[in-house]
Amino acid sequence: MFSFANPQYLYLLLLIPVVLMLFIWARIERKRNIERFGRADVVRSLMPDVSPYKPWIKLTLELLALAMVVIILARPRAGSHKTTQTVNGIEVMVALDVSNSMRASCSDNPQDVSRLQRSKMILEKLIDRFENDKVGLIVFAGNAYTQMPITSDYRSAKMYLSGINTDMVPTQGTAIGAAINLAVRSFSKSKKSHKAIILITDGENHEDDAVGAARDAAKDGIQVDVVGMGSTHGAPIPIDGNGTFLQDDAGQVVTTYLNEKMAQDIARAGGGVMVNGGATDALNTLHDTLAKLAKSNLEQVSYTQHDEQFPLFAWIALLLIVANIFVLERKNPWLNKFNFFKTDEKK
Repeated sequence: MFSFANPQYLYLLLLIPVVLMLFIWARIERKRNIERFGRADVVRSLMPDVSPYKPWIKLTLELLALAMVVIILARPRAGSHKTTQTVNGIEVMVALDVSNSMRASCSDNPQDVSRLQRSKMILEKLIDRFENDKVGLIVFAGNAYTQMPITSDYRSAKMYLSGINTDMVPTQGTAIGAAINLAVRSFSKSKKSHKAIILITDGENHEDDAVGAARDAAKDGIQVDVVGMGSTHGAPIPIDGNGTFLQDDAGQVVTTYLNEKMAQDIARAGGGVMVNGGATDALNTLHDTLAKLAKSNLEQVSYTQHDEQFPLFAWIALLLIVANIFVLERKNPWLNKFNFFKTDEKK
């Protein structure tokens, strides 16, 4: 079956009759200009090398070459065959803390980027390293919500990730256990695929049993890795860009700390690792941990591959262009000695 990958380019073929009409108009104007000098037969006798048909030959070659170029742009295809490819990878659900404490600095320097911004940078670079893996995204504070179902569409994943902020969950708090439980329910039902949860938080859990949720996930064969964000020395929580910080009821500035012990306990219960998000090797450590999980058959992708035919038209266009170069608009001198149409007057 013959088809075109980019059929919209075929509309460019409408240029051919336009060029033809312009050429005819130019020839008519040329004839009128010649007639202004005198009788046409007399003027033609003064230009014996001018060929009346060579311009038409060159135009034909040029228009055919143009048509070939347009067809090449449209990518002609003929024939097809189906290919089935098995995709091997793992399933990863990311649970990202978006509580107010994630606005605080990710290090001991209060002017450093926020914990949330640092988390998003790590995740974006991690997604860039995925190949055939599937990834999903959960945000949580006082409650947990699915931001993006598990998918292999990394472009969409990064788009959703860029839009995450601390205002998207109305209920404040840090319900880590609820986030883990939601992540467990968000995986596919396949028992063959290996699964992992990446929990990114400062570890200040105030809502539920996060360690118990991680332990239950591990029983289901799901590894829980934790990326701890923030400093154990604490940092204030900015509430605007003017240097104002969150205060408690007594008017004291609230300081938020990385609960490193909580993060370690969750990772230990979930059979994973705890990574400090502020470390320079945080991304590599997290990626290497996921790489240790055995890849399994996630899905089979079938696609139809067509046989491209544009090289044939490219060769034809090249031959037409070369032929056009060697066709001169004047008569060929070596043909003058041949008399094809006139009779010998001496006879």
